[in-house]
Amino acid sequence: MSHETIYRSLYIQARGVLKKELLDHLRARRTVRRSRHASLKRNGLGQVKDAVSISERPACVEDRAVPGHWEGDLIGGSKNGYVATLDERQSRYVMLIKVANKDTRSVIAGQIKQSKRLPKELYKSLTWDRGKELADHPRLTMATDVEVYFCDPHSQWQRGSNENTNRLLRQYLPRGTDLSVHSQAKLSAIARQLNERPRKTLQYQTPAEKFAECVAAIS
Repeated sequence: MSHETIYRSLYIQARGVLKKELLDHLRARRTVRRSRHASLKRNGLGQVKDAVSISERPACVEDRAVPGHWEGDLIGGSKNGYVATLDERQSRYVMLIKVANKDTRSVIAGQIKQSKRLPKELYKSLTWDRGKELADHPRLTMATDVEVYFCDPHSQWQRGSNENTNRLLRQYLPRGTDLSVHSQAKLSAIARQLNERPRKTLQYQTPAEKFAECVAAIS
């Protein structure tokens, strides 16, 4: 039996909170505990200034009624390699952006550059988590006119399409590998493969086909 199994037996599973009667027996006296393998970002939660909450996002974004609204995240690997992942909510179209570092300047610069490849009508909003890599979100809005919304803390499920994409991406970009070796061309090729997969949620259209329809509709 591992130490992790023992800790799990002590903490209430639904909330990760220690049963009160056991608290006095622990050296650290922690009431809340997460596994060291937990995926929540520890850096930057709650540190994004002037963050507009997802609760203020328009209803048309929530129900995927119109295209041009994106979800995003930053995934990392070994040796300081990072990739920004973006999903268009209506079509599930994926874009991958190679970024030089996880600092906000690099991440914002990569997104501004990528946004120039999109019609303005198809880049209206972006929903991100609370990671400080988007701390300079006003610069993104100023450069692109995109509205930026932030998920509630510890609520990655609020950008579920992007979380699903990140899971699929691990087939191509396994955890713990050096992501810096992948060129932008390689990342774009991976995105193309994901965009050419038929999706049940799209009545077995591919994201590429659905996104092409969106482009045609605004032309």
